Amino acid sequence: MTTAHTTELDVQPSPLALLLLGREADPKSERGVECPGDLPSPSDPDLVERARAAKAKLGDKVFVLGHHYQRDEVIQFADVTGDSFKLARDAAARPEAEYIVFCGVHFMAESADILTSDDQKVVLPDLAAGCSMADMATAEQVAECWDVLTEAGIAEQVVPVSYMNSSADIKAFTGKHGGTICTSSNAQRALEWAFQQGEKVLFLPDQHLGRNTAVRDMGMSLDDCVVYNPHKPNGGLTADELRAAKMILWRGHCSVHGRFSLDSVNDVRERIPGVNVLVHPECRHEVVAAADYVGSTEYIIKALEAAPAGSKWAIGTELNLVRRLANRFAPEGKEIVFLDKTVCFCSTMNRIDLPHLVWALESLAEGNLVNRIEVDKETEAFAKLALERMLALP
Repeated sequence: MTTAHTTELDVQPSPLALLLLGREADPKSERGVECPGDLPSPSDPDLVERARAAKAKLGDKVFVLGHHYQRDEVIQFADVTGDSFKLARDAAARPEAEYIVFCGVHFMAESADILTSDDQKVVLPDLAAGCSMADMATAEQVAECWDVLTEAGIAEQVVPVSYMNSSADIKAFTGKHGGTICTSSNAQRALEWAFQQGEKVLFLPDQHLGRNTAVRDMGMSLDDCVVYNPHKPNGGLTADELRAAKMILWRGHCSVHGRFSLDSVNDVRERIPGVNVLVHPECRHEVVAAADYVGSTEYIIKALEAAPAGSKWAIGTELNLVRRLANRFAPEGKEIVFLDKTVCFCSTMNRIDLPHLVWALESLAEGNLVNRIEVDKETEAFAKLALERMLALP
């Protein structure tokens, strides 16, 4: 709708509409939408050479991290690739790099800033690269949840465990309340530790990883789990339901992994006889229960590396990675397909494109620090405490 039409009809665009159009910012969200400076055109045929030149000019001053879900056009410039926690640790292991350019999403860049030295600057090429899952749990909502648990008389029994895919504020809350962080590969160890500290776990913000780990890996029942909905009074739960539960799961999920369904699994088995179904534990419980193999992004990559030639695989994770793996292993005769027929990229991951990366690198090469991600000291201290508890897990 144009400005003229808006005035004529006396209708004002909603804040959400303006946010989606990139014309407004939400100060309560971890995402930003402004990108100062002019981006190069996405059709510029010289983008690859410009990125190479800027990176070469920066030399050892810059270290580029590329998450597995990034586009190929971006991944080609990454010094290391991996999942979010591996990349944050890789950044901390390169103290000589003045600039850490994180090709991922906002919470990942925050984690890198927490784990790197004060002299290092973490840069996110596009501030609008957020994470829908991380945004499903705000500091205010989690504080309100803790009040509900306190009123139910169980807060002292509850240990928070937060998934790596959470904002620095949520990691800090976790550290402040005696909890730990987990990744998709060590969630079971984190929960085992938590149940040694208390009787119940508040698992943030991905309900599926929490449920799958508790039920599939640790032998709990679905009845041991309740879902806390921050948009309902008292989370939509009674005090008795909270007291009876072992796992209090936050009502959050991954927009990509949540799309896979039991129908997707059944359909691919019909289409491809003998296919192995391999999914990420962020998928729904019924999908995980129906799969042949379940594991983190790194697990998925290693499983395909070890797979015999001629084997067939349907992968339930982000499409950029699945397509990259399909191309990588095609020469070995391994057939790798996306689990769902519907194309599903992570839309926020895909905001980090070549024009944004070129803009960030060229700005740094010219001495202009842009899009710095910086966590305040108090938040950093408590978030780091939670991360250090994870690092100390047996």
